[in-house]
Amino acid sequence: MITAIHRVLALGLACLLAATASAAAGPAAAVPERGTPTSTAPADRVFADAGRERSGEAWVEVAGVDSDRNGVDDRVHVRWVRPAGDRERPVIVEPSPYFAGGNPVRNHDVDVELYVPRDRGDRGRDDRTAAASGYAYLYKRHGYAYVEAESLGSGGSTGCPTVGDADETAGAVAVVDWLTGRAQAFDARSGGDQVQAHWSDGHVGMIGVSYNGTLANAAASAGVEGLDAIVPISAISYWYGYYRDDGAVIAPGGYQGEDADVLAKYVLTRRNPEVCRPVVRDLRQQQDRVTGDLNGFWTARDYRPGAATTDTAVLVQHGLRDWNVKTSQFAGWYRALTEAGVPHRLWLHPAGHGDFPSYSGDRLWRRLLVRWFDRWLRGERNGVMSGPPVVWEPTSDRHVRLDEWPNPTSDRVSLHPRPGGRSRGALRLAHGETAGTERLVDDAAFTARELAARDVSRHRLLYATRRLDAGVTISGAPAMDLRVAFDAEAANVSAALVDIAPSGGVRRISEGWTDPQNRSSAAVTTPIEPGTSYDLEVGLEPQQFRFAPGHRIGVVLLSSDHDYTLRPSPGTVLSVDLASTRLKLPVTGGRDTLAAALR
Repeated sequence: MITAIHRVLALGLACLLAATASAAAGPAAAVPERGTPTSTAPADRVFADAGRERSGEAWVEVAGVDSDRNGVDDRVHVRWVRPAGDRERPVIVEPSPYFAGGNPVRNHDVDVELYVPRDRGDRGRDDRTAAASGYAYLYKRHGYAYVEAESLGSGGSTGCPTVGDADETAGAVAVVDWLTGRAQAFDARSGGDQVQAHWSDGHVGMIGVSYNGTLANAAASAGVEGLDAIVPISAISYWYGYYRDDGAVIAPGGYQGEDADVLAKYVLTRRNPEVCRPVVRDLRQQQDRVTGDLNGFWTARDYRPGAATTDTAVLVQHGLRDWNVKTSQFAGWYRALTEAGVPHRLWLHPAGHGDFPSYSGDRLWRRLLVRWFDRWLRGERNGVMSGPPVVWEPTSDRHVRLDEWPNPTSDRVSLHPRPGGRSRGALRLAHGETAGTERLVDDAAFTARELAARDVSRHRLLYATRRLDAGVTISGAPAMDLRVAFDAEAANVSAALVDIAPSGGVRRISEGWTDPQNRSSAAVTTPIEPGTSYDLEVGLEPQQFRFAPGHRIGVVLLSSDHDYTLRPSPGTVLSVDLASTRLKLPVTGGRDTLAAALR
């Protein structure tokens, strides 16, 4: 999440600087009006004063929050730019810990042995000027004020980075409170005279990529009045799922060994950063890289329950090949929003981490961005809530509208492996009662992709269907049911869903990981006995994907994954009972559709 995010954000903003946006009128909105916005200018109007600007900065007080433990309430440094004139206007906020850059950091060592419980009965710098923002340019053209808010402990703010908890959330919320007249701001880091946001009409939106969008999710989950709409892009909704998976210590893609404490050190760019050493030390201890168990540290960083009480409309954008902020992050948040009846929209694109639709020049997405804020901050009846709520880009040049996500017609269909996994065993709809047992030998030197591409390997088991006669689409979260025994007291278990082309090329579609010591609960470590078989479920990352005719659906079972899991010494043997093992796929159209493609 560290430097890759910063590079992607910079790329996206740079491309947006050269972009223009337009908005089109549509049919009447399908949901009732909320609030009484004061600005009602059409979204496609470029304001006459857009070439003239007013700008400034302030430090917003975060009442009751003292994250750096110095006895003084923290302050969030904000900069704003707005069209000239005295008229009040709605405001777009981009919160971020990245505006001041980042520090060189060292990740945790991952070439370590896995945790084995010994008590067998235990269950238990200087301110830096931020670059001009592409989003600022976009929204100034449409009459919005634009605010950059530096997260606690970064840039000109005081306080310490706490990586997603209530203090950090309060920092983002305080900016909304200031813009709606409920919080104070000053013209200095400490002391100073008050600064009023007299140019704000009290209607606020947030937007951001990755950590920036995560802060928008956090603020929305807090139920802050006046935050009318957000656009989280490649954003986190549940920090445990970012650094852990079902008890296993897992890396964000590309950053093996990163964890909450490392991220805090990276974004700790405030003056006198040494005051935050105790805070970072506490993060390191409380995050628990030893057992990987879900604990209070992580439940305090779960925004999904806040969907039940939020009044903020949410437009989610996420890449289906994002292995940094994985797809479970958007899926869990989107499901919570849907169940709570929160106004929502979803945009799924085929690329990886970042704001791909913006920097690829997708006009439909740019238009949607402006119309989204115009609808919820200005109350315009522009049709943005009409029609299907989901846009899926199977490829960068196609837009498919979906009635909902996952597709309501999708149903989990079981596929069963047959012997031959060291090369390529069969994967069939029919259950093989006497399929037998197959073994693999752990070796963390290999990635899942490398093992999937090998014709033969003792370090993985690969099973695949026959070639498909017709395309098959999955929509939702796949999973693997396993019965497996280990010859050691600790092991990683990993599974990957793959697409096998007629040429033999293998593409990873989804992957999941688990710690068998957490088979009963992510919060509880329960010892395993060598030689004993255990029933496990490995949840894979949610997907929207179409397997093309002529391709094969495949699944790869392995133990440690070089790119994501801890890397213990090689040699642990996993024995998989094939009769009790199955791949569960969320197939659009259900079993009949898959059966027809495999006949």
